[in-house]
Amino acid sequence: MKQRLTIAMALCLTAMTAWAEQVTVLTKNTALVLEVTKGQQPKYVYYGAKLSAQELSTLKAPAAFGRMDAYPAYGMNTPAEAALAVTHGDGNLSTALVAEGVEQKGDVTVVRLKDTVYPLHVNLCYKTYAETDMIEAWTEITNGEKQPVTLTAFASAMLPIRRGNVWLSHLYGSWANEGRLCEEPLTPGQKVIVNKDGTRNAHTDHGEVMFSLDGKGQENAGAVIGAAICYSGNYRLKVVTDDTDYHYFFAGINEDNSAYHLKRGETFRTPALALTYSEQGLSGASRNFHKWGRKYRLMHGDRERKILLNSWEGVYFDINQQGMDQMMADIASMGGELFVMDDGWFGDKYPRKTDNSSLGDWVVDRQKLPEGIEGLLRDAKKRGVKFGIWIEPEMANTTSELYEQHPEWIVKAPKRDAVLGRGGTQVVLDLSNPKVQDFVFGVVDNLMTKYPEIDYIKWDANMPILNHGSQYLTMNNQSHLYIEYHRGFEKTCQRIREKYPDLTIQACASGGGRANWGVLPWFDEFWVSDNTDALQRIYMQWGTSYFFPAIAMASHISATPNHTVFRTTALKYRIDVAMSGRLGMEIQPKNMTDDEKELCRKAIAEYKQIRPIVQFGNIYRLVSPYDKKGLASLMYVDDQQQKAVWYWWKTESFQNEHLPRVKMAGLNPTRMYKVHELNRIDLKPLDCEGQSFSGAYLMKHGLEMPYRNEPEWSKKSDWSSRVLLLEAE
Repeated sequence: MKQRLTIAMALCLTAMTAWAEQVTVLTKNTALVLEVTKGQQPKYVYYGAKLSAQELSTLKAPAAFGRMDAYPAYGMNTPAEAALAVTHGDGNLSTALVAEGVEQKGDVTVVRLKDTVYPLHVNLCYKTYAETDMIEAWTEITNGEKQPVTLTAFASAMLPIRRGNVWLSHLYGSWANEGRLCEEPLTPGQKVIVNKDGTRNAHTDHGEVMFSLDGKGQENAGAVIGAAICYSGNYRLKVVTDDTDYHYFFAGINEDNSAYHLKRGETFRTPALALTYSEQGLSGASRNFHKWGRKYRLMHGDRERKILLNSWEGVYFDINQQGMDQMMADIASMGGELFVMDDGWFGDKYPRKTDNSSLGDWVVDRQKLPEGIEGLLRDAKKRGVKFGIWIEPEMANTTSELYEQHPEWIVKAPKRDAVLGRGGTQVVLDLSNPKVQDFVFGVVDNLMTKYPEIDYIKWDANMPILNHGSQYLTMNNQSHLYIEYHRGFEKTCQRIREKYPDLTIQACASGGGRANWGVLPWFDEFWVSDNTDALQRIYMQWGTSYFFPAIAMASHISATPNHTVFRTTALKYRIDVAMSGRLGMEIQPKNMTDDEKELCRKAIAEYKQIRPIVQFGNIYRLVSPYDKKGLASLMYVDDQQQKAVWYWWKTESFQNEHLPRVKMAGLNPTRMYKVHELNRIDLKPLDCEGQSFSGAYLMKHGLEMPYRNEPEWSKKSDWSSRVLLLEAE
């Protein structure tokens, strides 16, 4: 039974008729408590572990020196940071919000606020996901004034965090280096994480953070608050630490150059900020995000993902019928289930041979594919695999028939030439325009109508918005571009999913540019990075796992030297890293030896055995690559603690090295677990192979791992890794 509110511990709250001073939003293990008094700004009282009825009855507002306003507005305490800033219709810059009432709408708690002078209404909304210990918070701002008002700041929520030894974990990076982990203490001043890309938002920084409240974060112990802005566009996360006893965390849409003119009667809804609290460390917060994401946010979060071969690194733009058929035959022979044809298959007047033409012209290049998509689907059926295809529907090239017909559809600053992107010709289509929304929907709809057997779409987005301007929006609403673009993106995705609910779609955006919970309600997974190097993927996938489950993280076995960093790693190492996410291949199989194909065939077969554990299991990160101990290790455990998969990767190799023994986590201490190594290449089995150990022993002591794999001499390498399957007896 989901409890949501405690009403002064004595009153029963009914919508619009009665409300009390204490409002408690509850999940299975957490509580968020507000003090709501009519005519005053609501105050935060508590956010943390769930409290008993007695504790709630005696709970009072914190005595520490700080500002506990739940949603501070600008104008009546101007030195303080504000969640909301409004220019009213008459030019007044001040807003004073006070509580009018509290409503309960199913699993949503709404605290209703109103300005004391103007008919400006703000609803603070809190939706609970009780069993996953997640709360989504957002605001709804309604203009009741006669004239439009201008919103210049509109955070989704603000959360005060008591000062102490608080550390911040967040993700940063760049193209081919996404999802890198940064851990730092919060210090006086401001910590601001922003995105201004316009189309993608997870390359240089991520819109998710964790706060470790007991010092530098530990993986499986300590109090942690996790937060993620569920938005596909520009965001701003800000922590303000001033002269009070609190850090103030603000999260929402990035308001830079996005002042929003709210018409009379219009309601502006901010994106949800997902919050969780865990006393089981960083991994505990991650497990909450993963369970919530798989069940409530991720498209098809309850379905196993297929093992695929993608053509990009194998052939790049060199698409042809015979080559695609051969790759399908190869992945089928290794046990794969899906083949995806990447970029280079389209264009009539302007055939797509490089990255500087044809985007927007989504017709088959008959020179490359004389039998068309029909021939590819026939071959896929013959090989016993599903077929997928690459598109980039939000973009165009100036060298394209689409641009020649509709130059008014692109994002372009008024009175200025378009700023061009990739290949010197790429442009972004303006999704604020309903005609563009229809076109983008039509790209998918036309493919699926003509070729309903297509099983998978790789949706790419390889360009930011470089020049601010819309040829569709009015001149006085040019500041709406970033917001309206993503409203159009959302509408288009909704239309696609309403018509094609079973289609698998990957969010690719120059690699990992769309790893966010604002996109994933319509996408099944994301491409973690264009960099498939196994060593660098350990670091990127480690950080990404803080907020996103393995089922959503596409991780592929690729060739060496790696096409991005030119590192040569052992095939087993590449396999063992890829098997910690959604396994796939990004390689030209005809260039592989028979031994390499056989190793991949065995690995795919073994991944099918562990796929439910990896894709639906609970993550426990054990030894971080960022701690520079010479290795990285994590594991997944199923809900019943019946099966687990344990990963161990060396990150460097030295003579006379000394690596820590890894203690496991998440097992049942009273059960016995039998050990079996996967992807084994050693001539002799591990000493622990086939042996059984108690969960208590594995968690308190761990297993000794040889520092090197020991295959035959000609196959030895400095890249060592292990994957163990643990099964309860």
